[in-house]
Amino acid sequence: MRIVAGLLAILSLALPITAQQKLAFDVASIRENKSVEGPGGEPPQTNVPLGPGNVYSPTGGQLNVRNMDFLVLVSFAYRMTVPQQDAFRDMAPKWVTEARFDIQARTDKTDVTKDELRLMMRSLLADRFGLVVHYETRTASVYSLQLLKPDTFGPHFRKHTGTCSKDFKGKTTVDADAEGYPEVCGGLLLLSGSASTHFRIGARDMPMSVFATSLTGWGDLGRPVVNDTGITGNIDFVLDFVSPYAQAAAGTDVDGQGFQEALHKQLGVKLESQKQPVPVLVLDHIERLSEN
Repeated sequence: MRIVAGLLAILSLALPITAQQKLAFDVASIRENKSVEGPGGEPPQTNVPLGPGNVYSPTGGQLNVRNMDFLVLVSFAYRMTVPQQDAFRDMAPKWVTEARFDIQARTDKTDVTKDELRLMMRSLLADRFGLVVHYETRTASVYSLQLLKPDTFGPHFRKHTGTCSKDFKGKTTVDADAEGYPEVCGGLLLLSGSASTHFRIGARDMPMSVFATSLTGWGDLGRPVVNDTGITGNIDFVLDFVSPYAQAAAGTDVDGQGFQEALHKQLGVKLESQKQPVPVLVLDHIERLSEN
């Protein structure tokens, strides 16, 4: 489901593929999970949120992943956008989109950050799967994110001020503060209290690059979104909209604003169709995990 994929495909300022210092787990075990898929099957589990946001509850250096799609692991390591995931899927062998894996890994760096875990995941994927990738810039159809009126924010959109916790504590949803914004900083979060046909998402202290690229997944837009608002610094926002799937199923009878209408009225931004250069993560080499 592309809406759910939007949670996993929010791009922040990308980590360089080649870090100055290679980071790796001190101990790591990875194996393919061949349990039953679908209803009644084992759900994916992780003690670290694998989306590209910064929400993260420190685990003392432990990373435990169960029954996770391989593409999610690559997306976590490289903070891939939804279009980057789609392009990677087209380049990869079929098993990349089908295989699921369990990981138990540990670093002696007990205060490891989430970005350091990403770099360690890169090393693990390179070591066990021979994964080699590089970025290329290609011209593609995009949506240019622009303010409806220069220097004017919508009622649920503002520049970030103040401080707040980035400790997500493993929640699937978070509560809002007195002004309706999430209590937790640093990631795109699903807020409590949406109607059954609505999604209500928000963030505090989020870079504009993260906000812009997150829109592809949430709006099921099918192309990258480029930040052309001119906004500098981090932002806070809340957006309540009718799921594109609920809107398609219910037609004009559904109560609430569609995705792009909500962008206009709640945030004061719009999407303009353009062609622009965008970064693409290119797959050079990959091997399936050995059974040995």
